[in-house]
Amino acid sequence: MYEAHFHLLEKPFAILPDPSFIYWSKIHVRAYTMLEYSILNNAGFTVITGEIGCGKTTLIRYLLSQLSEEVVVGLVSDTQVASGDLIRWVLLAFEQNFEQTSEVAAFRDFRSFVQGLADTGRRAVLVVDEAQNLSIDGLEKLRMLSNVNVEKQNSLQIILVGQPQLRDLLQRPELTQFMQRVSSEYNIAPLPFQEVKNYVLHRLGKAGSPVALFSDKAMQLIAEESRGIPRVINVLCDTALVYAFAKGVKFVDSRIIKHVITDRQVHGVFQRPVKKVEKTE
Repeated sequence: MYEAHFHLLEKPFAILPDPSFIYWSKIHVRAYTMLEYSILNNAGFTVITGEIGCGKTTLIRYLLSQLSEEVVVGLVSDTQVASGDLIRWVLLAFEQNFEQTSEVAAFRDFRSFVQGLADTGRRAVLVVDEAQNLSIDGLEKLRMLSNVNVEKQNSLQIILVGQPQLRDLLQRPELTQFMQRVSSEYNIAPLPFQEVKNYVLHRLGKAGSPVALFSDKAMQLIAEESRGIPRVINVLCDTALVYAFAKGVKFVDSRIIKHVITDRQVHGVFQRPVKKVEKTE
């Protein structure tokens, strides 16, 4: 819509996860290092948590794009399923037959699948997204699933990705045995205030912008309103560019950002009390 107006090659602030736009903040570098370490060292369980919109899925997708062909990946993203059906969802994630008549038969087939990979020098990595929605029974099923690893070299690695509630869930006394198998863990925090500007400039640069497009004051307001959450930053910046395009201007100042914030507060689906903002610029 506004790409040509701002001389952009593509939209810089799309909310869909795109590994090519990943911004390597210190926080994301540490999280990725932990993920990479867990893969290279055949960790049994890895847990990555973070607030909604902090970049967990983007980071995982980037990791998966870097894996060698010896790693076969399965992704389970529907974690609202009954724990008794979990093994079938796991089989489906690895494109295996999942129509077994019993849970025992499904587990047997999954074990055969993993052992078959090991026989050819490969291994399986199961990624469970939105893992905070799993029940205690479902997490125990995953722990039992990891029992296919009977030798020193893990043929199955499991990465749990979820919101901060996942950490609280895993600390339940009933999951002590599960936590003992977690080799790597990291919580992705929101971007520090001073890194929001760098994040905005990074995405603009990736989209081909020759200039910053946002004033320093505008980016300060974005940092305050977003609380450093990348997805919210994207929404604010994308909307601001639409507003600037509609006005026929090619630069986003603080007045446009205040307009965006006020409209979100007053006319948005999730209305909040309007904060009084001081006049600048």
